[in-house]
Amino acid sequence: MAGAREVKRRIKSVENTKQITRTMELVATSKLKRATDRVHATRPYAQGLHEVVSGLYSSDLAQKYPILRRPETVRRAAVLLLTANRGLAGGFNANLIRQARNLLEQLRGRGIETELHIAGKKGIAYFRFRGEPIVTQRLDISDRPTVEDAESLIGPIRARFETGEIDAVHLVCSHFRSAMSTPPQTKELLPIQAEAGASSADVYILSPSGDMILERILPAYVRNVVYTALVENAAAEQGSRRTAMKNATDNAGDVLEHLTRTYNRARQAQITQEIAEIVGGSAALE
Repeated sequence: MAGAREVKRRIKSVENTKQITRTMELVATSKLKRATDRVHATRPYAQGLHEVVSGLYSSDLAQKYPILRRPETVRRAAVLLLTANRGLAGGFNANLIRQARNLLEQLRGRGIETELHIAGKKGIAYFRFRGEPIVTQRLDISDRPTVEDAESLIGPIRARFETGEIDAVHLVCSHFRSAMSTPPQTKELLPIQAEAGASSADVYILSPSGDMILERILPAYVRNVVYTALVENAAAEQGSRRTAMKNATDNAGDVLEHLTRTYNRARQAQITQEIAEIVGGSAALE
């Protein structure tokens, strides 16, 4: 009965796998709820901050604040890629990596020198395997990112932009629409994409002056864009993992159903063979 025993062994293996994937699905569901709450909490502030910067921005200020400069020619650009530290999340990491790879090819195709900064083990492992130089490698950012994490990521890059060492900064991250929809996206982080709005005097009563507010709020704005991206990435990762684990659990159930039928047929065939042997032996003794 080697065939039936082999099938039974496979059934046990699939049952163990199904138990693991089901547990991971439940864990991802729990984490997704908290991550989604953080996304919804950060978006209003991010939108309000963007409106303030747009309202205060003017082309004259771009001459005064290096962070607002818009180079006529982009010679060197930085790409900041956000991925996860863990896999088993469907195509989440692969989609982000593909987005970053395409962006690098586009920039280099335009004659722009590029440098790569990555937060997340999966992105680092991929580009390291391809022999791509990585300026920044971060593995310490968890699925509950903080504002300090965002500042430590973008702060050195922002400083180099202000000194003119690099002319543009692009951010590759996920856009969290829902647990089922987390497409990758590219944001032009620097130069700041704020359009000149109405005069600040017509919109806000400013104290202290608009210049002093901008001096403090512009770095905070850039930092908050990265922080929001980290929060959305964390939610997208859990959403993708929950979907992937649910699909794996469902597939394991289908495999178990097929294996159970196969085992029953093999067992029935074995029983039929044993009965035939008993009847044959009994007839031989008569």
